[in-house]
Amino acid sequence: MKTYARAQTFLDSVRAEDKGCVIADIRMPGMNGLEMLARLAAADSKMPAIVITGQGDIAMAVQAMRAGAVDFIEKPVSPEALLAALDRAFRLAETPSERSARRAEANMRVASLTKREREVMDLAVAGEANKVIAARLGISQRTVETHRATVMKKLGARSIADLVRLAIATGEISDRGAAGRCSSHCLADAPPHAPALRAELRAN
Repeated sequence: MKTYARAQTFLDSVRAEDKGCVIADIRMPGMNGLEMLARLAAADSKMPAIVITGQGDIAMAVQAMRAGAVDFIEKPVSPEALLAALDRAFRLAETPSERSARRAEANMRVASLTKREREVMDLAVAGEANKVIAARLGISQRTVETHRATVMKKLGARSIADLVRLAIATGEISDRGAAGRCSSHCLADAPPHAPALRAELRAN
C-alpha cells in the first residue's frame, strides 16, 4: 500500500498503466476527491476508485460515484468495511453484459417501491435528513421513518451506503452538493485478495 498526503502528490506519480485501487477522502488538503477523480479520468486511468465520506457527505459521495468512483464507505472506517469495499471495487471491473444485468436487477428492485417510497428513497440517497424529507413531502417524520425502513427492507439494503449503490446502479440517481470533512488519500497497489494487503490493513 502507498499513501499520499495530498491528491496532487499522488497524481504527479501515477501512470495510466498503473494497477490497483485508489482510496480517497472526499475532503483533502488542496484538491478534493471530486477534482482528483476528474484528473484521473482525463489521464485515462483504469484503476477503480473508492471514496471515504463523513456522515454529512452522502450527496457528495454520490457525485463522486457519478464522476467515476465505484463505491463509497462511511466514516469511521473499519478494516473489515475497507476490505469489503476493495472486494466490491475489483468485482465491479465488469463486462458490459455484467453491468447491464446488474442494472436490470437494480431497476427491478426499485420498481417494487410505491410512488411515496420512491420519493423517500430519492431524497434519502441525496443525503437529506428525515426531518427535511418530511418537510419536503408534507408528511410526518415518523411516516418518513416508516417508509424508509420499508424501502430498505424491499431493496435488501442494510445501510444508506447500500441504498446509494443500488440507486446508482439504476442509472437514475440525481447529484447534489453536501458538506463534510475528510483528510487522507492512499493507493492500494495490490489485489484485495492478497494476504499481505489484508494483513497490513487489519494491522492498521
